[in-house]
Amino acid sequence: MREMAPAGRATAVLDVAAEAIPAAVSGLGRYFEALVLVRRGGRPVGQVRLSVGDGRVAGDELRQAVVQLLESAPAASPVVAEPGAAQALPLAAAIAVCTRDRPADLARCLKAIAALPDEGHEVLVVDSASSTDETRRACDGYPRIRYLREDRPGLDVARNRAIREARGDVVAFCDDDAAPDPGWLRALLAGFQDPTVACVTGLTMPLELETAAQQWFERVSPFGRGFVRRVFDTTTLDPLAAGRAGGGTNMAFRRSVFEAVGPFDEALDAGTPTRSGGDTEMFSRVLTAGLRIVYEPAALCWHRHRRTWPELRETLYGYGVGVYAFWTRRLLVEREVRVLGLAGDWLFRHQLPALGRSLLRRPGATPADLLLAELLGCAAGPWAYLRSSRRVRQGARRP
Repeated sequence: MREMAPAGRATAVLDVAAEAIPAAVSGLGRYFEALVLVRRGGRPVGQVRLSVGDGRVAGDELRQAVVQLLESAPAASPVVAEPGAAQALPLAAAIAVCTRDRPADLARCLKAIAALPDEGHEVLVVDSASSTDETRRACDGYPRIRYLREDRPGLDVARNRAIREARGDVVAFCDDDAAPDPGWLRALLAGFQDPTVACVTGLTMPLELETAAQQWFERVSPFGRGFVRRVFDTTTLDPLAAGRAGGGTNMAFRRSVFEAVGPFDEALDAGTPTRSGGDTEMFSRVLTAGLRIVYEPAALCWHRHRRTWPELRETLYGYGVGVYAFWTRRLLVEREVRVLGLAGDWLFRHQLPALGRSLLRRPGATPADLLLAELLGCAAGPWAYLRSSRRVRQGARRP
């Protein structure tokens, strides 16, 4: 396993077309290594990590790594409907960005969205109870954007507001700290050619790996789910492990699916005691309803990971809370008792052994404080969901 970057050294994130490999990549003096996204025909097909020497990546080394990658990479799967399935009509889309008090991230996200090819889509920015007017001002200069203020905090609250307000057949969600690639929306929409597909998720790559926290996040909890297109249903993915289908930073749904399975659970995700889990819980409901989720790596976006170590610990704590909050909901609402066995399996087969390797200082082990943060979050998850659900019920009873 490649060692982590020395203190003060970063990893360069590069984007290379297999058809036009440069003679060398220079100007990398402050980088220890490079993470290279490789495309073929514009489509992401894999990634390689290369050492940086004297501030450059040699072209011969890059070319050899790309050739080896292409030899081992499976052929790209075309996005087509199932044999005999009726071809869907062209779909109108709404892009929804749910945001709160991150105007700089939002500005970068909106700039990338403005550069997308025109698919006849609309763009909604749902301001989730920001404390200043900077979020609204970040939308200035984009006449196609519809700014919506939502005074109730909570990411799932904002997502539900976007669903109610959207005019399109498909609602594509992009987080404010992400930037979609030019082909992102087109690739998401192509996944809905199959009328049995209710949701399409995409590949998310790191926008930068400038700090140790960002590099460890990409190592222990990456958003990417690989470079192979996959179709998920209950025969290929357990709804209790629905997070393997993708992430909320890069996902799209047929708007009609929410009539069948209900809206996002507003007791889950950012802005509530549960901190996360709203996307995974919705994926699980889609699968349980007998519908399909497609993971399409051609739908690429770039995510800015948290830059500091305390932010990373807080993020992993929140992921632990969210997973156990989601499982608590499945236990209480769907009466899914298998949750108990899955939680035990995760603890004894994965989490505790990982903590043991860390405490024994095994090479490549995850730092113990990150593992402990996740474990503490898992322990807090059930109570967080109960507390958050009570708040939602109390809010619903208010006149």
